[in-house]
Amino acid sequence: MKLNALVMSRSHSSVRTLVAAFAELGIEYQVSPSASESMETLATGYHSALIVDFDLPHAIQVIKMARMASGKRRPVLFGMVGAGKSIGDVFQAGANFVLYKPLDLQQVLHSLRATQGFMREDRRGSSRKKSESLAYLQLSSGNTAALVQDLTEQGISIQAAEPLLPARGVPLRFLLPGTTQVVHATGDFIWVDAQGRAGLFFRDMAAACRRDLQSWLKKRGVKSSDSVYALLEPHDNRRALAAAH
Repeated sequence: MKLNALVMSRSHSSVRTLVAAFAELGIEYQVSPSASESMETLATGYHSALIVDFDLPHAIQVIKMARMASGKRRPVLFGMVGAGKSIGDVFQAGANFVLYKPLDLQQVLHSLRATQGFMREDRRGSSRKKSESLAYLQLSSGNTAALVQDLTEQGISIQAAEPLLPARGVPLRFLLPGTTQVVHATGDFIWVDAQGRAGLFFRDMAAACRRDLQSWLKKRGVKSSDSVYALLEPHDNRRALAAAH
């Protein structure tokens, strides 16, 4: 399979330059205009490279989310920056390389050629089996996206790009990995840590969503006896949430 890239940008001139470079190097591509769409695309498929325009909102969060993927699924990360952006912010977010705007075709070709050895081919058959899922939480600070780490009938553990503030009765929704079924629920935080990880117990869930979740867990052989332990905070970073109760 060919190498493929996901581009998060609304700049027509930047996209045109990137598309010309992709065509010359035989790289497939997909363009996403927003952070939410980009994170969903990253969670459900594999990409050899991710190119993020740092003039767009939440660019840093998208880069950080991409770095959370397992080693075999992690793309090579490029940050596109204009004259007014700090290069340090791009590297601090986790980008591997920087592209300077306005993009120059020869510069882009040079950068992509130099990094092709780090890119992995898009093996779509296996990537579907390893698909991840995003959860969206409605917090007081706004909607927050997070990768689903563990999922049980009692709750969910997640990995966000930034540390989360614990709360109770949080509305959330997530896609059951490998399906098109969306589960809506409310949950209570039971722990958080400084790396953006967290665990929530489900407080309320519609009967239809509960049946979908139970069926999904049954197909994957998840034992109910292990369901609570999967949600507990890692022992290396335990922190009580007395303030949340």
